[in-house]
Amino acid sequence: MLKEKDITQIGFKTIARTEKTRWVRHQFDAVAKRYDLMNTLLSFGIHHLWKRTAIKMLSLKPGHGVLDLCGGTGDLAVAAGKITGPTGRVVLYDINREMMSAGKSKPAHAGLRRRIAYVEGDAEQMALPDNAFDAAIVGFGIRNLTDMEKGFREMYRVLKPGGTMVCLEFSRPTIPLFRWCYDMYSFHIMPCLGQLLTGSREAYTYLPESIRLFPLPDKLKAKLEEIGFHNVTFRKLTNGVAVIHRGVK
Repeated sequence: MLKEKDITQIGFKTIARTEKTRWVRHQFDAVAKRYDLMNTLLSFGIHHLWKRTAIKMLSLKPGHGVLDLCGGTGDLAVAAGKITGPTGRVVLYDINREMMSAGKSKPAHAGLRRRIAYVEGDAEQMALPDNAFDAAIVGFGIRNLTDMEKGFREMYRVLKPGGTMVCLEFSRPTIPLFRWCYDMYSFHIMPCLGQLLTGSREAYTYLPESIRLFPLPDKLKAKLEEIGFHNVTFRKLTNGVAVIHRGVK
């Protein structure tokens, strides 16, 4: 029997810690080609606004170096690259090759995408130097890690002193009636749409379950401060469906 330290969660299911990375990679492999389409459909397009807001909170400037952790198909990396320009440096770090490949092949902003450095690797132990980036962002990916705290500590490590970290992640709506409607949609309609449009009901069953288990804003703020970030703030979006946390090294 596995000990408590050897297990973790895949949504509401318990799994060996050593298996979670493989499981998550498999699920994203299955939906990679339709991932961006599904994001737009399931969020009714609002995720684009959330991402623009998150990028603004990074306070980027031309020439900055930016890390997009768990960057997937590269929406945030492209948005960052528009600001940092040709003198800047954008590194997209993700464990899933299929997701990065899907992003590279998108025709929109092809020139910008060619300037992005794509690195396949584990967010919990990045092959990147200390104090290397002016800013780091993670969007809808930190909760997929086996050890979320390790991911945040790695972001802290690779940031320059004074560098900014932004985390955009799903959370729980604050108004009870809206929360009930959101839960009905997430737990019942979303998996059906996932099955219909991508052939993977499991990936879109995991999504709302993992959101439900993710720390609420106050708790995540305290964890970020414990790691070492200061001036930590958070901003709720769309009645708390998503939350942006911001901290400074």
